[in-house]
Amino acid sequence: MTDHKDTTISVRTITKIGIVGGGAWGTALATIVARAGCAGVLWALEEDVVNAINTRQENPLFLPGIKLPDTVRATSQLADMADRQAILMVVPAQHLGSVLSELIPHLSPECGIALCAKGVERSSLRFMSEVAADHLEPGRLAVLSGPSFATDVAMGLPTAITLAANDPGFGESLAAALSQPGFRAYPSNDVIGAEIGGAVKNILAIACGIVQGKGLGDSARAALTARGFAEMTRLGDALGAKRETLAGLSGLGDLILTCSSTTSRNFSLGVALGEGQNIKDILGARNSVSEGALSAQAVKSLAAEHQLDMPISQAIADIVDGRLGVDEAIVQLLARPVTGEG
Repeated sequence: MTDHKDTTISVRTITKIGIVGGGAWGTALATIVARAGCAGVLWALEEDVVNAINTRQENPLFLPGIKLPDTVRATSQLADMADRQAILMVVPAQHLGSVLSELIPHLSPECGIALCAKGVERSSLRFMSEVAADHLEPGRLAVLSGPSFATDVAMGLPTAITLAANDPGFGESLAAALSQPGFRAYPSNDVIGAEIGGAVKNILAIACGIVQGKGLGDSARAALTARGFAEMTRLGDALGAKRETLAGLSGLGDLILTCSSTTSRNFSLGVALGEGQNIKDILGARNSVSEGALSAQAVKSLAAEHQLDMPISQAIADIVDGRLGVDEAIVQLLARPVTGEG
């Protein structure tokens, strides 16, 4: 990890916000920035996305059918983030490090970054804040996470999220800048707790989708959600997260949402697996990332490293990587010894 000075950001008014990542969630967050009255610039890798936003106020590739506010402007140049006071980082988890290395030289030392992707880097088993700490001071980092479908947010439907920051000044400033009648940001200082909830719930959503796809019933899905939450809590305890964070919006709240709706990319992936489709075919047909499929192996490895019992997460990792069939995984989970519920 690169050494950094201990930088903190005082409470201040944030009016210029950059959004890095032009997928569905990044585009939805751009609508939040616009509705908050802030000057927003959205960076997208795809020139088609940039052109569609700037000419038609739409992102038909990733968020079709949603008209964006007139003040949403898109760019393909990271240098256009130079005057931003805060950045919402919404690139896929596995690409965070590479994009940050290109972005950071353009930013001022006072610019804070909120990490909005949910996952664990496969190559290093690190959460997003740990990856980002290679590039900037912890005091400039926050994590935005919670139960929030991009379409709901873009349409202005009521949504509440956790905004966890190492430095309270940055967290309070960004929460105040983003919060509005239809979007409430709850400040927190538990960065790792917010990240664990966001990463693990994606994996559990695949499991619940499999239950749906196999037609195993709502009772089975509810049981799997509850036992999955126990796994999330074990990992949180091992890594120093606060239990109240895991029981809040970025943990249990996000878990409930993504384990019960086909709007969730991870849940719909599980449904397809449960119906007998091949994992490579499912992922190959999508233009968006199902982060649970990419983070599952990393979470399995973290569980092994900390000697944690996380059988559902481990089963999903094995299914996604082709080491275990769906039916075989179900048999193994149902055949586990009966123990206490803890």
